[in-house]
Parts: sequence; structure tokens; C-alpha cells
Amino acid sequence: MTQQFLDEAKDELQKSLVKKGHPFRYFTLATVGLDKMARLRTVVLRKITQDLKLIFYTDRRSKKIIHITENSKVSLLFYHPKLMLQLKIEGKARIVSDEDVLKTYWNGIQPNSRKDYITQQAPGSSLKSPDTVEYLNEGNHFCIVEIEPFKIEYLKLKRPNHLRVRFSKDDDKWDGEFLVP
Repeated sequence: MTQQFLDEAKDELQKSLVKKGHPFRYFTLATVGLDKMARLRTVVLRKITQDLKLIFYTDRRSKKIIHITENSKVSLLFYHPKLMLQLKIEGKARIVSDEDVLKTYWNGIQPNSRKDYITQQAPGSSLKSPDTVEYLNEGNHFCIVEIEPFKIEYLKLKRPNHLRVRFSKDDDKWDGEFLVP
């Protein structure tokens, strides 16, 4: 009875990769490192695998990579204002280290977008001016993060009643249950 809502969630996530301006393209990623402080930031969804793993890119020197190394459990938040649909996804993040995979993805990035991964200083470093960012002539700090979801909460805001469903992954099967919104 809940499968249709999981299917809708998967469908909207897939659409975000091909439909320009889809609100799920950008999502909020939350990490918690050893300091026990939740850190939120917006990242770009780059790929979704057949088994629902979500992939984004980042600079390997970023704080999110440190946090994921310290605690691989992450939360993601997607919101679609027209559908009034919110997805909260909990999962386990993995930093992709396979050099061949990294090279393949890197080669697929547009040259003007590569600047995000070739700064000499790490993200968050102090600058005297935004015009003083320096870039590497060779090499990069490109990193891929893959998130394997184990819980998805679907919340549809509608009248007369909101609809909330929690899906939990057991082995390779998703089980859903309705929740009080």
C-alpha cells in the first residue's frame, strides 16, 4: 500500500538529473563529526544508481569529508515546493577512492566547472579578497561521495490530511509504514 509513495520519491529523484530547474537537484546534506555539531550545506545531486545510491562531488579537503570520515551516517533533505513534497533520507556515506572511477567522472566535468576542485587552498580557508583565489596548474582535489540510504521519510503536505510514510531498508527490500504527519 505504501509502494506508490516510494516509487514517486524515486521518480522525482531521477527527474532531478534530467529536468532543468528540478528542486531535488540541490539538496541539504547534514553531517556530524567528532565535535557532535550538526553541519548543514547544500550539494548537487550528480547521479543515482539503480539501487538508489546517491552521488555528489566535492573537494576532498572540505569539512564534509572530515566529518564523513569521522562518522559516515548522514542525513539528506529534499523539498519540492510545487508538489509540497519533502524527502528526508538517512544513509551511510562512502568516499569513493577508486582512481579509475575518479578519473572517469573527472573527465566528464566541464572545464569551467573544474575550478571548484583545483584551488590551492582548501575550501573555507581565509582570503584577503575573493579575487585572490589561486588555482593549481596540475592535479585536483576532486572527490566523489556515494550515499547508500537505509531510511526514507516521505511527507506530502496536502489537505485535508498530510501524508507521511517511513521506508526502512532491510537487506535489499524497502518496507513502508504510515506515520502521523
